[in-house]
Amino acid sequence: MRVVAFRHVPFEGLGLIQPVLEDNGISVEFPDLFRDGATVPDVSTAAGLIFMGGPMSANDELPYLRHELAIIRQAVERAQPVLGVCLGSQLLAKALGAKVYKNSTKEIGWFDVHLTEAGCEDPVLSGLEGTQTVFHWHGETFDLPGGASWLAYSERCRHQAFRIGSHTYGLQFHLEVTPEMIADWCVQDANCGDIRELTSPVDPYFNATRLAGLAKLVFRRWRSLLK
Repeated sequence: MRVVAFRHVPFEGLGLIQPVLEDNGISVEFPDLFRDGATVPDVSTAAGLIFMGGPMSANDELPYLRHELAIIRQAVERAQPVLGVCLGSQLLAKALGAKVYKNSTKEIGWFDVHLTEAGCEDPVLSGLEGTQTVFHWHGETFDLPGGASWLAYSERCRHQAFRIGSHTYGLQFHLEVTPEMIADWCVQDANCGDIRELTSPVDPYFNATRLAGLAKLVFRRWRSLLK
């Protein structure tokens, strides 16, 4: 079984998602379309697709993002399991006709997310138990695509998670991060502008143990959707 994972920068990988897949014999392919010379793979036979985060906007006129939007639309049409994380969730929303735009404030650091009624009953997210402190790093948000189930929100950002059908999920927040990933993001040149705007430093370890447990639960449930 094979999953195709689309990264947008080298430092935003699968994190805690990867061991959940590989420990169950699922291989991961990284097309990395942002790299010069990368080719668009045939994803039609993949068990599922994952779209990760990045400092760019889903609205940027980048050729590889246009390719990914088309790939997402085709995957949803054939009911192929899709997971979008942060930028990936914004690409998912945009691909399905919703608007992506600046949030009222940047959400960077550890903040609570709250499940909606639908989220509490969702087969993948119900383990978040109503309210959990998770990691965020985003300045944009999105409207829900038509037909989407609204699953989670935060005080700063209304649309934190949604589901399309039974196999496609968008998560604005980062369940996949390890403390090492967070620390690395804080020193990346592409993120320096965000870091300068913070009033206090980000603690990579603040709720990392709890987050790792939630990640294992949620990503194992998403893995069960793979065909």
